[in-house]
Amino acid sequence: MNVATDGTGAMKYQPDDENEVHDVVGFRDPSRNRVTPVVRFPPAVALAVVEALAGVVRQAHRTPEATTADADGIVRAQTFEEGDVYMLAPPFDGYFADRYLMDFFDVEERDICSRMHLHTGLRFVRMMTGPGTRIRVSSLSPFVIGEVPGVTPFTPPMFEDDLPGTPPGVTRRRYNLVVPENSWVDMQVPRGTSHQFNAIGPHAVIDSVHPEESVETFRESMSRYRMMAQTIFLADEKSDASSCVDLPDTAVPAGPTA
Repeated sequence: MNVATDGTGAMKYQPDDENEVHDVVGFRDPSRNRVTPVVRFPPAVALAVVEALAGVVRQAHRTPEATTADADGIVRAQTFEEGDVYMLAPPFDGYFADRYLMDFFDVEERDICSRMHLHTGLRFVRMMTGPGTRIRVSSLSPFVIGEVPGVTPFTPPMFEDDLPGTPPGVTRRRYNLVVPENSWVDMQVPRGTSHQFNAIGPHAVIDSVHPEESVETFRESMSRYRMMAQTIFLADEKSDASSCVDLPDTAVPAGPTA
């Protein structure tokens, strides 16, 4: 992995670059993403939860106080490749974690897939889907599924394909997992581990906790708090929807519902 050797453990070449791209050919994940299915809801319940959370993000993006820098220099309503984001709980002195909500874009509607990427700090992500919506989660390493017999409600469908957009003559295997409709699935993302999210359908949100967010700013020697600068991409350009909408049979047994 491209990690600086100056003793800081920094990953960025340019600390404040919000579109830094590392070479996918030589990249190797230092760890693997761990996925834990949590619950499946009846469609009406799932829709109500997802739309309520997405509504918070949408309201933030219409609110001047959330779209301009606050006293700490943080713009809490931002746009990422996967969707619109609202920093629900920012870090503060003595508490270096924060929490985001993200309202996913529908990749079919925009005909754009997000890029494979990694972060300069670990992440905890809860992915939530409503009716007619699935999330394709991808990585350059196989997923670890956290299952407890008698408790875990389902096993997410998984499949493999080739990562699009690699240089001529280079093939990188991509590992994919599908969050089914009306589901909550958690994912623990170790620092520097590749991942990619793409929602297929209109009702999907992420509730994400970043336990190192303020620490990353100092470790990477950023000039100020910059959310997108804590992302490193593994592709120069976004691809069209054909590279992320094709899914195998994703039927999942009904299992227990809340």
